[in-house]
Amino acid sequence: MTSDEHARLMRVNQANWDARTPVHVASRFYGLDQDLDPERWFAAFEWADLGELTGRDVLHLQCHLGTETVALARRGARAVGLDFSAASVAAAQGIAARAGVDAEFVRANVYDAVEALGGRQFDVVYTGKGALCYLPDLARWAEVIARLLRPGGLLYVVEFHPLLNSLGPKPAPDEGPELLLRHDYLGGDGPVRRDATHTYTDGPAVEGATESFEWMHGIGEVVTALTGAGLSVRSLRESDELPWPRWPRMTRTPSGWWRLPEPRIPLLYGLLATR
Repeated sequence: MTSDEHARLMRVNQANWDARTPVHVASRFYGLDQDLDPERWFAAFEWADLGELTGRDVLHLQCHLGTETVALARRGARAVGLDFSAASVAAAQGIAARAGVDAEFVRANVYDAVEALGGRQFDVVYTGKGALCYLPDLARWAEVIARLLRPGGLLYVVEFHPLLNSLGPKPAPDEGPELLLRHDYLGGDGPVRRDATHTYTDGPAVEGATESFEWMHGIGEVVTALTGAGLSVRSLRESDELPWPRWPRMTRTPSGWWRLPEPRIPLLYGLLATR
């Protein structure tokens, strides 16, 4: 697939996320009409890995509504969120203002982030939880990351495990509760096309642009892309918990997140790398 075709499919995704945004803003899933608690989207190990953020320049790529960006700012970071959806950026600006948080938001495709941010560099780049599947080219993404980080800077990717992405989100009407592999774990076979009127949140149907495309990326592909761009991988965690109950059989854990009954499988991973 050519770079022009990748760009076209990402424009389709951009329109889809513009259409999703008002549904997500009004959803119970995000709960933005209640007291904002953006830290509920973070596992405890994330804060341990990120370390002290006070006074550090932190960039949150593919930030959507900016809830995690707000949490990073509340931890003392000079936080910037970047997203390709104009609707998402506008919503994020409003959410941060209502939270009384000083955070900057920039609309740009992640591949254009260096230019959109005027060549600025950061101490920390944070990304994940449903972000990488919307990127067709991880080698190019990693090169952008390397240019965004200061020497010694930290990249933290906290992403849904490719095993999770391979499992169907729910059984078909004539199936039992067993989890079935429905999608590739490994990438390379091109994008998966989806056309859905409802997103992962509650709420009404998406109006207008319902089509989207996702690319599968195994952990090996992520690591290879980052090391190929000159970054050094420091740690890789795998977690069996999710911040919401994707399947009915999941149970609440002491952390407030959700876990499947045994046998335990990885659902989330945290990758720490440095430039």
